[in-house]
Amino acid sequence: MSRTDLSIYNNNGYKQTIGAGKLKQMLWYVTNVLFFINPLNPLSGLKCALLKCFGAKLGKGVVIKPGVNIKYPWKLIIGDHCWIGEGVWIDNLATVIIGNHVCLSQGAMLLTGNHNYKTKGFDLMVKEITIEDGVWIGAKTVVCPGVTAFSHAVLTVGSVATQNLEAYTVSSGNPAVVKKQRVIV
Repeated sequence: MSRTDLSIYNNNGYKQTIGAGKLKQMLWYVTNVLFFINPLNPLSGLKCALLKCFGAKLGKGVVIKPGVNIKYPWKLIIGDHCWIGEGVWIDNLATVIIGNHVCLSQGAMLLTGNHNYKTKGFDLMVKEITIEDGVWIGAKTVVCPGVTAFSHAVLTVGSVATQNLEAYTVSSGNPAVVKKQRVIV
């Protein structure tokens, strides 16, 4: 039986996924700590302006609450009238696309990276996440790499989306499964 050997882990693939130079990364790190992760900064407009300065594409009416952590804004696209709740973590080693009228509730995590537990070197794997229009990602949820949440899907509190979320459905659990249809009146 083979064993994991982290001494052979090669992080070169990660370095190629960053998409920015070291200075930009360092400036973002400081900005992220001071203005985003810091729960004492409630100024959503300032956060949106800073994200745009670092290459994020944002629509109008985006609300970003305190305590949000964004890995790389230059790999982030957010549509119109979206709410990013307290403590959301967008760990976007790959592109994250968020449609219009999307709500990411408190403590949600969008996770674009994972490791291949089948290889000795525990290789890094990254896949983009797409959250389509009208989706609600509930509090304390995890959206895994490569997942698409189709139009108006709901992921309930504490659930883990390991596969795509079907349009106009409510999914729950770990892993999340469809529980019912979403009817909007």
